[in-house]
Amino acid sequence: MTLTLFAGIPVDDYATALAWYERLLGTQPAFFPDDKEAVWELAEHRYVYIEHRPGHGGHALHTVFVDDLDARVAGIAERGLEPTSRETYANGVRKVTYHDPDGNEFGFGGASA
Repeated sequence: MTLTLFAGIPVDDYATALAWYERLLGTQPAFFPDDKEAVWELAEHRYVYIEHRPGHGGHALHTVFVDDLDARVAGIAERGLEPTSRETYANGVRKVTYHDPDGNEFGFGGASA
């Protein structure tokens, strides 16, 4: 069974969000379905997209687990973004959270270092 995921993020200012997510994800979108959406492929069959939806920005919550959290966070810092929070849970899992200009939450999780 193949699982395909499209996780959407509503944004108020498309141009600002597009530039911010390019810095966060380290790449340009994989494709643009239309003039109000941009889609990044995070892994095979797993996508995240922004969509211009005025008045709806700031309500998305996403967490993506990565193999090397420290390397991911360092790469994002090199592109000029800093996390808004860092957490370590009792089971050793860590989460680093970023907030886009609309207030949408995008986190990266990984095992303890």
